[in-house]
Amino acid sequence: MADFDLVLKHWELVEADYSGYGNLVLTRLFTEHPETQKLFPKFADIPQGELAGNADLSAHGAIVMKALGDLLKAKGNHESILKPLANTHATKHKIPFNNFQVITVVIAKVLEEKAGLDAAGQKALANVMALVISDIKANYQELGVTC
Repeated sequence: MADFDLVLKHWELVEADYSGYGNLVLTRLFTEHPETQKLFPKFADIPQGELAGNADLSAHGAIVMKALGDLLKAKGNHESILKPLANTHATKHKIPFNNFQVITVVIAKVLEEKAGLDAAGQKALANVMALVISDIKANYQELGVTC
């Protein structure tokens, strides 16, 4: 619980600008890991120099960040939130499991830079996301999707 609370202390800034933070996260994800951009058909052909100003990317980023906020606020009691997300990402969107770890690193960097998530907060986020990712993995495996 303490890890969730520590991350949530910084989450107010994110909540105030889900689309701004979401755009930063996805732009950085696609820039630092260009192979991930292909996983998002709607954004696959956008030149990297145009990502930051793309309204659709900001809107999708807001969805990502809001979902993460919902998971954080559930403080580990997230099965009803996580299971449908994991199922659609595994079966509909075909997101390879390792990408959850990749985006976690990107989110941590953005939160450090923009929301002041210090070293203790970074560790707390890593702990929280390890739990979330473990539960995603269990859902993927339940569906027979290779992790």
